[in-house]
Amino acid sequence: MPGDSETRSIAGCNRHVLRQRIQVGVFLFLIVPLGAVAIAGSAPPTTSKTRPAEFSASLFDGRTLQGWTIENDCEIGVEDGSLVLQSGNGWLRSDHTYADFALHVEWKALKESDYDAGIYIRTLNGGKDFPKDSYQINLLQGEEGNIKKLKGAASKGLIKPGDWNAFDIAVVGDQVALQINGKPAYKVGGLKQRIGYVGLQCEVIKGGKFQFRNLSITELGYRSLFDGKSLDGWTGAGEPAEKCWVVREGLLACTGAPGPWLRSGEQHGDFNLRLDYLVAAGGNSGVYVRVPEDGNHHRENETAPPAGFEVQILDDHDPQYRELKDYQFSGSVYDIAGANPCNVRPAGEWNTLEINAQGQHVTVTQNGVVVVDVNDQTHPLIKLRQTSGFLGLQNHSTQVTFRNLRVGAPQ
Repeated sequence: MPGDSETRSIAGCNRHVLRQRIQVGVFLFLIVPLGAVAIAGSAPPTTSKTRPAEFSASLFDGRTLQGWTIENDCEIGVEDGSLVLQSGNGWLRSDHTYADFALHVEWKALKESDYDAGIYIRTLNGGKDFPKDSYQINLLQGEEGNIKKLKGAASKGLIKPGDWNAFDIAVVGDQVALQINGKPAYKVGGLKQRIGYVGLQCEVIKGGKFQFRNLSITELGYRSLFDGKSLDGWTGAGEPAEKCWVVREGLLACTGAPGPWLRSGEQHGDFNLRLDYLVAAGGNSGVYVRVPEDGNHHRENETAPPAGFEVQILDDHDPQYRELKDYQFSGSVYDIAGANPCNVRPAGEWNTLEINAQGQHVTVTQNGVVVVDVNDQTHPLIKLRQTSGFLGLQNHSTQVTFRNLRVGAPQ
């Protein structure tokens, strides 16, 4: 469980995200017709038929690189609450891929002239020193904000030399729009890549060090499954949820006390589920997927009762779990497929988890790496599990904490 100082820091970060979400909402309203956003966002709205679903979160906690992966030969660190490109050539890649989104980034070049870096949008992994298939918003001096691959994606005179600059980037459908320091720079079409990572180009050898802060993103087409204040939208399965589930400083936590698993208020068929989780030492939990009301997630043959499945959450590094079967480690689809590779972070650190379910094709991505990819041909046991049902969070009598739970259409 995080300590008081950590939860206060997260709460402060969430307040910043709220401010950015308001700014982003205004930005999207100004540059993109509301109907176009609603069409691009494939998950249903939560409160209004005219308001598209969206989910906002910080991409940088000011202390760690959790949620990111360093690619190629570069060094990127954290200094005084800012993300710093320190040395080498490479890039910092988000754990998640994104389709339609609004991204807020503040940056400052630490070299007075001839500086160079970049911000990647809808970029695929692969290539060295930099990703081969990419859209880069340039931070080269004199070309700040420009995208070379897109006609018309250029502007002049909006940068504050030697100071912090704010970029607000909206990507919807095949269009990208940029505001620099609150002023419109351009809005153009032509994006051909539908989905990809966001990232930061590190080109220190040529372009010098950069600082970044206040990175946040609004995912269009996703809706929150947790309001950060209450257990609304969730039910204790068979017992009051409050016996073992609490909300603290915007986080959803299982105390480890005896009590029920937590069941979603609605059923889901095909979806893309994203969340962050943190386990205490020796922690054991899981995400139930498409389970019936009783939570059954085991089914060995066609005569057994209907069942969904479980994506395992575990402190893999604890010695007590050394002799487990491969499908029992974190990120695995329990009973069906083991996570490969096993890349869970140690107890006390946040992990990102993504479950994409489309029919009987299921992928699990943990900390930016696909660890499970199953379908009815490669893993016939998945055919025994139903394709619609409840989501759930398991209470396995250990402490586990969740945040940033959201759901959208499958990818």
